[in-house]
Amino acid sequence: MSPAGVLFATFGALLLLGAPITVALGAAAMAALYAVDQNLVTMVQIAFTSVNSFPIMALPAFVLTGALMEHAGISRRLVAIAERIVGPIPGGLAVSTALACVFFGAISGSGPATTAAVGMLMIPAMIRRGFTPGYAAAAAATAGGVGIIIPPSIPMVVYGVSGQQSITKLFLAGVVPGMLIAMGLAATHLFLCRNMPAEDIDARPDGTLWAAFRDGLWSLMAPVVILGGIYGGYFTPTEAAVIAIFYSIFIGLFVHRELTFNGIRRSLQTTSWMTGRVLIIMFTAYAFERLLVQYRIPDMLVEHVLGVTTDVTVVWMFVVAVLLFLGMFMETLAIILLVTPVMLPIMTAFGVDPIHFGVVLVCCCGVGFSTPPLGENMFIASGIADTTLEDISFHAFPFVCVTIGVILLCVFVPDIVLFLPRMVM
Repeated sequence: MSPAGVLFATFGALLLLGAPITVALGAAAMAALYAVDQNLVTMVQIAFTSVNSFPIMALPAFVLTGALMEHAGISRRLVAIAERIVGPIPGGLAVSTALACVFFGAISGSGPATTAAVGMLMIPAMIRRGFTPGYAAAAAATAGGVGIIIPPSIPMVVYGVSGQQSITKLFLAGVVPGMLIAMGLAATHLFLCRNMPAEDIDARPDGTLWAAFRDGLWSLMAPVVILGGIYGGYFTPTEAAVIAIFYSIFIGLFVHRELTFNGIRRSLQTTSWMTGRVLIIMFTAYAFERLLVQYRIPDMLVEHVLGVTTDVTVVWMFVVAVLLFLGMFMETLAIILLVTPVMLPIMTAFGVDPIHFGVVLVCCCGVGFSTPPLGENMFIASGIADTTLEDISFHAFPFVCVTIGVILLCVFVPDIVLFLPRMVM
């Protein structure tokens, strides 16, 4: 059997046996190296190369930023502002959830982190307001997927490193699709909840919209500082992530005074756990990618696809379908690292901009957060709402359909994705 055959046979067999994607990728790469009598020390060299990148330093920094901001009370204030803006209208709490996920997603860059931070506050409030637990959980789970599209986005950083694309351009390109998805979710909530009674939110003792804005001013400034600095050319995304850490600590210690030593310790623990998991996946996926390139697998796939069809629309529909399917069973970062070296050459051969493909890829991965059986956001929301995954899945269906509709719009109207990068850079 050829080395490429050993690579794919081992990978497929381990997946069928239920091995984690990281184990399957790493073991397949080792088996292929062994088949050609190559020193397995090469894997160590690949491991160093995969993480020896300046842009990848943004990954742990943004994770730490999101964790610190949660413990500093920033997420709670963003949710309060969102609730004040749209809370009084019928279904306003559900719309507030989508809006709050946009705010927090612009800080954390993580879908599960966004769902957890916003869901802990909004799901109980929605249930008390008369929403069913399944609907409340579905609202948080589906809106949490926007967290990886709105910049800064951890998956976009990973795609940028893997596909050797500009992270700043990817961040810019994700703004409009993320906002469109959030608006689509909000519109769906308004339609489904049109017969619910509105809440007299101004009668609450916790203040007015102006009071919420005044209390959350420093929280709202966080994405302005991070994204404004990047897009203004004052610092790179990696530098912005480090600045965001110091900003979060300053606000938490001296402005809100809610950040404690225990909160800092837990933030560091969260960062270590998530970063370690991501780097292991990146190491094994990079080894797998190196072997794919070495044996010209992407080139052969491009030739094969070009021999079957030259219609970019057909290719796009196939790619979106594959990505949505993979999102049901695989983690987001694993999908990005596995798919990028295979599909990116195919899409570029059809004249698709790599930035356009990257944003669509991340958007499709965002859907996977709220589709079973994996559905990380659904598991988080299920625990908060104390309801079943089946109940959440039923209520999440219309929101998933709306999200897919926006993705297809971005596929067939590339300017939606690309006009900001072209205008600014």
